[in-house]
Order: sequence, then C-alpha cells, then structure tokens
Amino acid sequence: MIEVLEMRTAEIDELLKRVTYGHLACSSNDEPYVVPIYFSYDGEQIFIYTTAGKKSEIIMVNPKVCLQVEEILANGGWRSVIITGNARQVSDPVERENVIALIRETNPELLPALAIKWANDWMRKNVEVVYAIKILTVSGRFTSDIKIAAASVRPNFCS
Repeated sequence: MIEVLEMRTAEIDELLKRVTYGHLACSSNDEPYVVPIYFSYDGEQIFIYTTAGKKSEIIMVNPKVCLQVEEILANGGWRSVIITGNARQVSDPVERENVIALIRETNPELLPALAIKWANDWMRKNVEVVYAIKILTVSGRFTSDIKIAAASVRPNFCS
C-alpha cells in the first residue's frame, strides 16, 4: 500500500538543492505553457538561465510562475515539490554575474551552454535571459510504502 505524505521544510530544501531539473509553468491569456528547465536554488530564491523565447515573452506580461520538481526513486516511489512565485529578469550586471556563477557551480549540466555564451559576451547579452523567482508558496509530498503485517495466528471462529 502506498501513502502520500507531506514533506518537511528541511526535506524540501534538501531536494531543491540536490535536484536541479524541473518543469516551469507560466500562463498568457489563460493558456498554460510548461517547459522542462534547469534551475539553481540558493535557499531563498530559484534562479533560471535560459534563452529568450516564448517563456520570456509570457513572463514579461505575467510574472506568476509555478515550478514543479520531482525525484523518482528506485523502488517506484517519488518526491515532488511545487513552488509558486513571481519571476523577474535579472538585469543588474553585478547581480547577474553572481547568479550565473551560482548556476555554473550548482548546475554542471548547463556548463556547455554557458561556455558558448561566455565566449561571445555580445551574444550573451542579447540572447540569454536570467530569472530570479521569489518564492511565494512551497509544498512537497512523497510516497511511502506502508507494510501491513499479516496476523501469524488465525482467529478461531468456532469456539
């Protein structure tokens, strides 16, 4: 039997620092849009490095976003965190470089993309977009196996 349980704050924090891939949802004109995305988490905010496109166009008009992060376990169980928040484009040069440094450190999957962009600073400023998501709500759930032990003694209904 599987039971779905609430994650504690420390468990949510640990998952967000360890799992750096999720699904970002945004919405424009009541049309949802969801994309897979890599992110970094500093304990307070979520940071996303991406290229300009549909999601950045949507976020510019409606900064409300939702990030879903999951981990599938070997036994078939799972952990999932849902974050709602407001995204803002990081444009201050010092803050932007600090965020990119954090992303490079915590998310090595992005190193090839970051290296290409860093090679041409003009291109990076015109194509890439860096977002900081201020977390408004966060929740987490996980599955747990419930073991029910069978009674070793059969009841005697005939006595």
